[in-house]
Amino acid sequence: MKRCAQVLDSRMLYEGRVVKLRLDRIIEPGGMEATREIVAHPGSVVVIPLFPRSRVLLVRQFRYAAGQSLWELVAGGLEPGESVLKAARRELLEETGYRARRLRRIMSFFPTPGFVAEQMHLVTATGLTPGQAQPESDERIEARIFPLRELRKKLRANRIRDGKTLVGLSWLLLSNRPLG
Repeated sequence: MKRCAQVLDSRMLYEGRVVKLRLDRIIEPGGMEATREIVAHPGSVVVIPLFPRSRVLLVRQFRYAAGQSLWELVAGGLEPGESVLKAARRELLEETGYRARRLRRIMSFFPTPGFVAEQMHLVTATGLTPGQAQPESDERIEARIFPLRELRKKLRANRIRDGKTLVGLSWLLLSNRPLG
């Protein structure tokens, strides 16, 4: 069986600042013809800022689509031609003011593969030094350092609701790696 779909037709329905919406007519690997609505996104980076004594920095900001403020890992979109590690450095500085001495790429994943063509790249940041945050004009961000044991409790109580943060913190808790 083929692994890739054959694209019969593709129409761009919308092109925005962050995403594009396409309508694709395809033949799936099993031979079935289908029409798929695809949200195209350039990809993003998710940063786990790690501090000594098993502490992790999260940011909180209002998310209009969710209708609430959420605690999240540092994250943002990749700029054209930008590497994952360069994006991680940029987002960490913009959202928190911290600079990392070491960045390590952990994994990549598809947050919503049913209809969103986006890949997220998980990165750890250690050797952190504080500085002045440089948020974008439409961002209002609160940053806080949490003990990992408190984040474990928040996860169990369904108090962390952001998907990329669930992936990142779950990886961290399962990895049994020293922090910071």
